[in-house]
Amino acid sequence: MKITASVFINDDESGLHHDYERWLDKLAPEKPCSQYQHNGYEDNTDAHLKRTIMRRETVVVINSGDLDFGNWEQMSYFEFDGKRDKRVLIKIIGG
Repeated sequence: MKITASVFINDDESGLHHDYERWLDKLAPEKPCSQYQHNGYEDNTDAHLKRTIMRRETVVVINSGDLDFGNWEQMSYFEFDGKRDKRVLIKIIGG
C-alpha cells in the first residue's frame, strides 16, 4: 500500500464513489497547495489527509472459502495521489 491509498468496504456504486470524492475534496481540497505546510517537498498533502479519513486497511471475514460481504458490499481501492504505483498486500490470519 502507498501512504496515499485507501481500502474500504461499502457499496460498489459509481454514484457513491463520486460522492466520496466530492466529500473528501471539500474536507481536504487539493488547491491551493500553499494552505498545507507539508507541501514544501511534495504537493500531495490533500492525498495524505484523505487517506487518513478513509483508512489504509480493512478486515474481511472468510466464511466457507468466500469473502463474507453483505448483499451490496464490495471492497474498494482508492488512490488519492494518482501519480503513485499501486500495490495491494493481503494477509490471511486465522485458524
